[in-house]
Amino acid sequence: MTALRTFGSSDLEVFPLALGGNVFGWTADEKASFAVLDAYTAEGGNFVDTADSYSAWIEGNQGGESETIIGQWVKARGNRSDVVIATKVSQHPEYPGLSAANIKAAADASLRRLDTDYIDLYYTHFDKPEVPVEEIIGALDELVKAGKVRHIAASNITPERLQASLDFSDREGLARYVALQPHYNLVSRDTYEGPLQDLAAREGLAAVPYFALAAGFLTGKYRPGATVDSARAGAAAKHLASERGQKVLTALDEIATAHEAPVATVALAWLAAQPTVTAPIASARTVEQLPALLGVAELRLTQQELDRLTQASA
Repeated sequence: MTALRTFGSSDLEVFPLALGGNVFGWTADEKASFAVLDAYTAEGGNFVDTADSYSAWIEGNQGGESETIIGQWVKARGNRSDVVIATKVSQHPEYPGLSAANIKAAADASLRRLDTDYIDLYYTHFDKPEVPVEEIIGALDELVKAGKVRHIAASNITPERLQASLDFSDREGLARYVALQPHYNLVSRDTYEGPLQDLAAREGLAAVPYFALAAGFLTGKYRPGATVDSARAGAAAKHLASERGQKVLTALDEIATAHEAPVATVALAWLAAQPTVTAPIASARTVEQLPALLGVAELRLTQQELDRLTQASA
């Protein structure tokens, strides 16, 4: 069984691949979602990432569909204590923003949908600079003290706001961010590397990158002339037009062939080996897509291979 990783400064231990819940209630219905969750946990997976807004962008959806499916699955399997559930606040249509009142109301709504007494990891989904960090951290600290949230984290935040939040927590002795969820992958490195990554390393934060496979581009299924049936095909295919995208694909192909591994596994293995990264996030709408993701737990790239990918993606 794959060894779990220590999660920053928290007492959480997580599988080295976080299962993205963005597809649950979107491109995967309840039955398909249950099957993916069952297959993921059967292989030792224990870290499920969602948000209160998933999937409000679909006509007929209200937001919270993913949380509801996860809650129903956990209840049906009776495994709540075995699964680390991460969710987020600020983007739900009915609970927008990061005011103290909204954070508390949104958390209660997430708890109801997840059908649980506590959230393991609660992220601010998108920072709202107009709200003082003191108000945000104060509200999150109340949730922790009430036992509704175990640990807090941030996503889509500037280094300056993140540092101010950590400083306030330290100064006042309040709950402190233990993790950061940045946009980060082989074709999007400047969205994390630099001041934000340096800050995460300095402060001991666990990084949990989203878009780890660049909307599917880094699975290798997008090639010149190929047509892919996916709701994210447009976002992924744009990388084909870039010189960097082509160089990355070439390097991935070579290394994948050498390891007899899927391209997606190699892309995730590079990401998992980067400083501060604890567990990349990747989603699967079918059980058949899972093995390529789960392979990151076992694949170890050589330093030469890591350097080859780093150079190709520069």
